Amino acid sequence: MTRATVVLMLLAAGPATARGTSAVVEAGPVRLSLAEAVERALEVSAQLRELEQLRLAADADVNKAHAERWPTADVSAGYTRRSDIDEFLIPQPPGEPSVGFLNLPDNWRVSARANLPLYAGGRLSGQIDAATESERAAGLDLDARRRSVVLETENAYWRLLTARESERVLREGLSAFQAHLKDARNRERFGLAAHSEVLAVEVEHERAELRRLRAENAAEVAEANLVRLLQLPPEAVVEPTEELESPPPIPEDLEGLVQRALEARPERESLLARVRAAEASVRVAQSATRPHLGLTGGYLYASPNRNFVPPDEQWRSSWDVGVEVSLRVFDGGRTSAAVARAQAGVEALRQRLDDLERHIRLEVTSAHLAVRAAHVATRVAEGAVAAGEESRRVSADRYREGVIPSSELLDAEVALLEAGLERTRALAETRLASAQLDRAVGR
Repeated sequence: MTRATVVLMLLAAGPATARGTSAVVEAGPVRLSLAEAVERALEVSAQLRELEQLRLAADADVNKAHAERWPTADVSAGYTRRSDIDEFLIPQPPGEPSVGFLNLPDNWRVSARANLPLYAGGRLSGQIDAATESERAAGLDLDARRRSVVLETENAYWRLLTARESERVLREGLSAFQAHLKDARNRERFGLAAHSEVLAVEVEHERAELRRLRAENAAEVAEANLVRLLQLPPEAVVEPTEELESPPPIPEDLEGLVQRALEARPERESLLARVRAAEASVRVAQSATRPHLGLTGGYLYASPNRNFVPPDEQWRSSWDVGVEVSLRVFDGGRTSAAVARAQAGVEALRQRLDDLERHIRLEVTSAHLAVRAAHVATRVAEGAVAAGEESRRVSADRYREGVIPSSELLDAEVALLEAGLERTRALAETRLASAQLDRAVGR
């Protein structure tokens, strides 16, 4: 277990006292790599825990469907007090016991019955198939949500890093503007520059400060979002350890990615499982039109046992075994309506599956193009930064020699700042687009 994981576990445990909270916060910022952030988000996600419980419920439905194949047995015991009746006795020869109906107000019984379904017209197998496919769909839903949590965490992580990096670029730009502003004011004091040059530098300086403030606010919002996903204390400070450098390689051909997505996306597999579950439900509905066959048996131990005639106060036992066949010959159209409804549900799921496959293709295509564009934008931005640095260096030298006015140096400084911000945005877009492509492909 890494040190960062230990820190996260302490933060997740929550403050026991106000003093304990201060101790955790004063420990310093929470340094996280992308992998550690994703691992933490998967551990604490309430949505994943909810879907896990739904998967367990679906697993219980599978066990219930299998249990329908087993016999059911009931055991009961009871006592009944009957009202007194007039006894009816048939005269018998001397020495023979009396025969007739005796007054037996106290009735005791202990019984057991068992039923075993032998054939249910396909209802049992259909219920098992439907429950099994539903359980598989629930597991795939959990997998799909897990991938969504990974993507959401990666987006939050890279957006925080982008906002922090943008703020750093703007701070560097502010330093250059401040030095330029100081030099412009000195030149104005000695009559070497007009006041308009000072005002122009001041305006750009204020604009850069405003953009830095907006980047700082964006960083705070991104950090709050990441703190929410990781379920850290609100006052926690997250410090990403990754860098916006070395973008991932350009992915393979588009059609190959689309085919991989269609094979690997858990959402598609989940919907296919639900289609199979719906088809099994059709078989369950159709089973009502077929005969049902069952084996029954029972045991009775009672006083009096009324299976014996004439009844008396003796405890006697009896048993029975039988086979029952039933066939519903008319139900007013209930079965046909249930079958039609189940078949309509199957067709609706197939249409949703077709739409999902088209959406997956569009999603992969969009993410693939975004990655390609982001790589090109990164190369262009890096070239712009290199050109901007050289242009600013040359302009600064010429400005100090008095060859060019302050406005040209100011233009070079603004261009360099814009190039730095564009490079940061391009690197971030590459990371975000790559994460989106991984999610779209099902990786």
